[in-house]
Amino acid sequence: MPGDLFAAADSVIIFPRAIAFALKILVAITGATGALYAQRLLDNLNPREHEIHVVLSNYAPQVIAVELPDGLRLPAGVPIHNLKSMNAPFASGSNPPDVMVVIPCTMGTMGRIAHGYSEDVLLRAADVTLKEKKKLILVPRETPLSLIHVKNMELLLLAGAIILPANPSFYSGADSVQQIVDTVVARVLDHIGVPNKLAPRWAEEKE
Repeated sequence: MPGDLFAAADSVIIFPRAIAFALKILVAITGATGALYAQRLLDNLNPREHEIHVVLSNYAPQVIAVELPDGLRLPAGVPIHNLKSMNAPFASGSNPPDVMVVIPCTMGTMGRIAHGYSEDVLLRAADVTLKEKKKLILVPRETPLSLIHVKNMELLLLAGAIILPANPSFYSGADSVQQIVDTVVARVLDHIGVPNKLAPRWAEEKE
């Protein structure tokens, strides 16, 4: 994996042995366009409060290189796991993540998850998340949708996944791409269970 695709923060967080994290969160990034969605999610997850892990699909680094010129910025101390390693601490039902977010999610990844293919740790983790009744959030960014896509979404919804398409809202008065992206990321954080004020709520009184 090209080393210049990722930039870590300057400081390193050393966690005390007894620290109790609120949630174990796995962020999976695939090769769909929309790498900024993943970046903004990582920007708004606090590794002091949650145990955060990252895994990338085979094609994700190429998309990141095109769409994030400064590379993917990782919170200090957050590890990226090798796609082919089944030793990751979320690849077994005995140690599942509390929440897994695939953001952005390609239709290919969605189809493989829907049909139980688990040939790498990203897909295996999604399988584990579903079978252990944990929260799997998929953020597809595709249009138009074929019947195959819709049927795969149906299977996943029946299995308990949350399908949260990257459909931004515009009532916030966003005036930048990042602010538009944040309207989607705010909904992802809502479904993870992380409080946030990333985007205004509908009919919310202004402070």
